[in-house]
Amino acid sequence: MSKSSIMPGFRPALVFTLIYLSLIVLIPLSTLVFKSFELNWDDYVRIITNKRVLSSFQVSFSSALMAAVIASVFGFITAWVLVRYSFLGKRFFHAIIDFPFALPTAVAGIVLATIFQPSGFLGKILKEAFDVQVAFKPLGIVVALIFISIPFVVRTVEPVLLEFESAMEEAGASLGATRLQVFSKIIFPNVFPALLTGFALAFARGVGEYGSVIFIAGNIPYVSEIVPLLIVTKLEQFDVEGATAIALTMLVISFVLLLLINVLQYWVRKRSGQL
Repeated sequence: MSKSSIMPGFRPALVFTLIYLSLIVLIPLSTLVFKSFELNWDDYVRIITNKRVLSSFQVSFSSALMAAVIASVFGFITAWVLVRYSFLGKRFFHAIIDFPFALPTAVAGIVLATIFQPSGFLGKILKEAFDVQVAFKPLGIVVALIFISIPFVVRTVEPVLLEFESAMEEAGASLGATRLQVFSKIIFPNVFPALLTGFALAFARGVGEYGSVIFIAGNIPYVSEIVPLLIVTKLEQFDVEGATAIALTMLVISFVLLLLINVLQYWVRKRSGQL
């Protein structure tokens, strides 16, 4: 029996997939690449090595990395609680987890800026008790990115925890393993690839986030200015070449980082025997 008979509709599905990827991904990205060819190497280096541009890259990627790490930790804990425990209002918490998906990012940014500004509810408490200002500082960027990225971690880890065989835990316990040993030697290695995927999604979302950040960041050059905002600023100043160079650099860096994360994820799966 041929493969085409086993999977009917393979060719139309493949054609549809290629058309979709071309219209949504390949054509826009290739347009950006071709547009960058209008720049010579010296102009490109001059734009990218500008102190303001380098500072914005540092702010964007460091904030996204920090937010992804924090979101991974608390996202895993949240997924664990939702899967392993039954409590009143569990369905409500399930809905709250997905709330950042439905909430417009600009609205989220305004709400966070209102709450965490020095005169806001949480901002005033943090300022008076710990002398910490969140809004209009780089810390505000991290808070906004955690808010919009933590659902990616929860929804990636949760299905793996649901499908995890409790018999493996019981076997470990019957052999005298402690709860910590069962978690570290049995549960976590099986969940880690999914957690790494959630981290990658959170990081990718954080690097390109714009709407929820600009209201709480303060947007101060060299302090809290992110790359997407700098690109918009360049376009508003009709500096298309500068915006193209910055966007292309961000695209390449993001692609390389995500490629490394996927290679690491493949290595972890292969080492743990999941492939």
